[in-house]
Amino acid sequence: MDMNDIQTRLAELVSLAREGSEVVIAENNKPVARLVLTPEPNQSRVPGFSRGAIWVRDDFDQPLPESFWTGAL
Repeated sequence: MDMNDIQTRLAELVSLAREGSEVVIAENNKPVARLVLTPEPNQSRVPGFSRGAIWVRDDFDQPLPESFWTGAL
């Protein structure tokens, strides 16, 4: 599939991807991208599932020291 054909055939290409085909998009006869079906997530997200796994320091929003900006660490 060449770049010039994509706009006129996009619906067809998406249909092919839905059927499980892999569409390779080329420019000057060199592959530059692939159009493939995006898998459905196998589970839904649960709010609070990772509660406590990430923390932020109390000084997170404090200005950085001058030595950080001058490179004199």
